[in-house]
Amino acid sequence: IGSELCRQILKLNPKKLILFENNEFALYRIISDLNEIKRKNSKIKNIEIVSLLGSVNDQNMIEKTINTWEPHTIFHTAAYKHVLLVEQNIIEGIKNNVFGTINILKSSVSNNVSNFVLISTDKAVKPTSIMGATKRLSEIYVQSLSQKLNCKTNITIVRFGNVLDSSGSVIPIFKKQIKYGGPLTLSDSKVTRYFMTIPEASSLVIQASAMSKKGEIFVLDMGKPVKIFDLAVKMIRLSGQTIKDEKNINGDIEIVIKGLYPGEKLHEDLLIGNNPLPTEHPKILKVKDNHIEFDVLNKKLNELKFLIEQEEIKKIIIFFNDLSDEFNLDNNSIDWNLVNKNNE
Repeated sequence: IGSELCRQILKLNPKKLILFENNEFALYRIISDLNEIKRKNSKIKNIEIVSLLGSVNDQNMIEKTINTWEPHTIFHTAAYKHVLLVEQNIIEGIKNNVFGTINILKSSVSNNVSNFVLISTDKAVKPTSIMGATKRLSEIYVQSLSQKLNCKTNITIVRFGNVLDSSGSVIPIFKKQIKYGGPLTLSDSKVTRYFMTIPEASSLVIQASAMSKKGEIFVLDMGKPVKIFDLAVKMIRLSGQTIKDEKNINGDIEIVIKGLYPGEKLHEDLLIGNNPLPTEHPKILKVKDNHIEFDVLNKKLNELKFLIEQEEIKKIIIFFNDLSDEFNLDNNSIDWNLVNKNNE
């Protein structure tokens, strides 16, 4: 999404486009792509593209970057997003997704950045995973700060589901599994997910940010959820191969059900309540979700920082579950970085 946002924003002819990324190869790849787009379009060839290597966890660099380059709008897409990986790396997931968001937003507000857009996910709705919990807590912080009277930054949240062909999404995984002769693996035959193309999601994010009036949550209409098992069957057949199962033991590719992994849901939701409001765009809805008063939330976040410093995984899980009845995390989650400590 971050890369596609850059492509689409570039075509809107901004004065300057600043990319802030902690992965050198990912930054190199998108910069090369953007320069090629510029080369083919004389109208945008003079737009300055600034490439910065850095982490959202480096508060000093974030502050220096925003203060130096004075961006008008910040799209915050940086997050660890793979549910299972974050489930196994709890503390790093929280540092990056929650406190990384806080670092960016604090600097945006203190430097009077005009617009801040947080990219969120359907996994933040009634979260059962650490990843979803970190994104929901980020949403709550963004909501709470936006309500402060002295906040001049127009803050927006845009929440949506899976995007087709993004890194780690199911379609490229299935493609690779088909290439090597299978099997195709999925967690449950009943699992459903919402899907949207990367260009469409990015375009709607830009449009939602333009219609925001401070502290609003927009939800993209993802259409009907797709049954992942049916998707696997279609992809096998479209590849010109047959399904190997009890009915066809001589088939080409088998589909293997492995069981839901920790934190995974059978079905995702885009709404916490049932109160979506229409906007001027038919594919963008507006919701009003509960948040926590800013001063109260700050005390909670200090508590979370302390638990992280003490590496108290079980207490961190309790913290999230006590924060709101929205959260329903597994009390048996284990951070693999602390596995020896937990075993003691």
